[in-house]
Order: sequence, then C-alpha cells, then structure tokens
Amino acid sequence: MNEPASQTPTSPTGILVIDKGVGPTSMRVCAAIRARLRRGGAPKRVKVGHAGTLDPLATGVLVILVGKATKLCDRVMAGEKEYVAVIDLSQRSTTDDAEGELTAVETPIPPTRAEVEAGAARFVGRIEQVPPAFSALHIDGQRAYDLARRGKVVELKARPIDVHSFRVDSYVWPLATVTIRCGKGTYIRSLARDLGAALGVGGMLAGLRRTRVGEFSISQARTLADLPEVMGQSDLDPIPGP
Repeated sequence: MNEPASQTPTSPTGILVIDKGVGPTSMRVCAAIRARLRRGGAPKRVKVGHAGTLDPLATGVLVILVGKATKLCDRVMAGEKEYVAVIDLSQRSTTDDAEGELTAVETPIPPTRAEVEAGAARFVGRIEQVPPAFSALHIDGQRAYDLARRGKVVELKARPIDVHSFRVDSYVWPLATVTIRCGKGTYIRSLARDLGAALGVGGMLAGLRRTRVGEFSISQARTLADLPEVMGQSDLDPIPGP
C-alpha cells in the first residue's frame, strides 16, 4: 500500500500593523512573527519583511508584510509617514539621538516658542537633508554606522526629501514636542539636529513615535503581546486593494 504524499505547507499571505515598543530592532520583530507563523504550520522559509525601519529607541507603526504581500514593500514605503517626536534643544549627540555621546550646549537665552515654530517652518517643503552618520546607508559597500563605530569619518551627501508639515505641539525649554508628516527617506534625527543648528542651540531626538505609514495608522496597530504565540492565516490582515 502506497503512503500518501506529504503536503507542502501553504505559505500565509497578509499584513500586520505592529505597534513596536522600545528596544527591538525592526528585523527582530520580523523574526518573532516568522517564528510564530512557523509554529502554526507555515513553511520554514516563509517570507516576512517590513516596510520602513524603526530605530530600536523608536516606537509605533511598523508594517509587517508576509508571503506574497512582501511584493507591496515599495508601495507601502512610498506612502506619507507621520511621526510625533520629542526634540531636546539643550544637547547634541554623536548619533543625533539618545543612543550617542551627548554634549550639553550652553544656552544663556533659550529660543521662544515663536522662534522654534519659525525654525521648524524653514524645513517644510522639498529640502536637502544630510543623513545621520549612524545610519544604515552604504558607503563603498559598508554600512555608515559600522564605519562610524570604528571611528572613521563618515561623510554622507545631502539628499532631497519632502517634509509636508512640521508642527510644534508643545514647547517647554529644552523640550519641543512636534508632529511631522514627511515622505520616504526622511530622517527625523536629522531634522532634530538641523532645527537646533538653525536656532543656534543643541538639537537631538529624545523620543520618537511613528503614528502612520500611508493608509496604516496607529489606531489599527497591535503589539507583539497582543498576538498569539502560534499564528496562522487568520491572524493576518488581507492585502489592501490597489
């Protein structure tokens, strides 16, 4: 009697909108989702990717693409992003955020809220932005952050980006809480650095939360803790229409 042929596991396909917490990298979140799908019977090499990196210290919307949905990566990344950021205008950082070496900047007369708002307005529109030295961009085949960590001088060229709005929500020296809507490739760390430079003070990112990526918002996001340890097709959201 012939044994029945073993069936190849069907690869799940869909989208997850994750509310990433502080700490894990975006790739670590992908690995956690992949492990849970495999426990649910997905193939060992089930495709899991993300549409737009969030730094470990950043929180908020991380769009996870599974299976055939990974083909939508460029489409999702092309959507407008919205961030709520806290900018510390009293310090500078080697990484432009709280992970780097911090230097206090003496500021006898802090800028007023009106001056901070006017400074932010200067960065709205199509502008040229120099990415942070500690970034994942490639220089001669090596990641910029790898070179920077080895003490190499990292010189990145300015790139055109689109900032659609840069609103100051609250300001009590030295912290400004802002909401930024922007296009693909924008570094919020660089905006924090450059705003401080324009005001003649410090400028570093003290906190960051992404609240929207294109059509995907924080209101529909789930944390990893919200998801079951064993996942299947029914746990994924369907691929949106064109």
